[in-house]
Amino acid sequence: KIAASLRRQGLSPPSASTITEILRRHGEPMVAGGQKAWKRFGHASPNALWQMDFKGDVAFGGGRLHPLTVIDDHSRYAVVLHASDNERHLTVQNAVQAAFERYGLPDIILTDNGSPWGDTAERTLTKFGVWLIEHGVAPWHSPPSHPQSHGKNERFNRTLKAELLEGRTFADLDHAQLAFDAWRHRYNHHRPHDALKLAVPAERYHPSPRSFRHVVEPFDYAPDDAIRRVDDNGRIRFKGQLLRVSKALIGKGVALRPTQTDGVFDVVFRHVTVRSIDLHR
Repeated sequence: KIAASLRRQGLSPPSASTITEILRRHGEPMVAGGQKAWKRFGHASPNALWQMDFKGDVAFGGGRLHPLTVIDDHSRYAVVLHASDNERHLTVQNAVQAAFERYGLPDIILTDNGSPWGDTAERTLTKFGVWLIEHGVAPWHSPPSHPQSHGKNERFNRTLKAELLEGRTFADLDHAQLAFDAWRHRYNHHRPHDALKLAVPAERYHPSPRSFRHVVEPFDYAPDDAIRRVDDNGRIRFKGQLLRVSKALIGKGVALRPTQTDGVFDVVFRHVTVRSIDLHR
């Protein structure tokens, strides 16, 4: 990595053995031999999928710091590294919207389960998930107890902790954000990445051709869909029954679409199936 970084700066690096000797002379720890060779999976192009997570929380001058991290799956480019003092959905939405405005829209955003993301297994939506869907981004969630599905973001968070957060405190959010911005630039543009064959993420990333629009575009459901408006309790009335959908969809129109099973309908919000309802049960 050191040799690759020097070459990128137009310099001629010394041999690997010389670099190793310099590191040993200065007491820098060396990577242990025999590490497992990981089989890596990734999307074929930038913005096909972004991975998002909070890097735990650490102490800072004003309370607890919650670093919000978003990584492009293909390039490992960090599109968001945001210093937050909470994990509420509006905090996340504002940071993600800023990334959308700068880089365009991904096809999918992958998160783990729970607030403020939602839960695929339980077919639960949050207001943040609804906001993503309205802007043409599909919210996906890692299966429970499968952190490897979120591996690139987990790896980024470990690097962030080791290189920036560990043993360091920040006076306030502005101080933290300045440090985050400087480190993110170095990570994206100067730090060689093993999984990219020692390229840097910026060499593999380009913005999305899908631009963010502040006004939500109208959505046309299929002609045979039955459209219902979700009431203030998160329910709809269909075929004489009062059915629970989601409080995150209050005031939104959803479509009921028949499946191949008699009496079973999919509840669809725009391009996402929210849940299935069996009228016989």
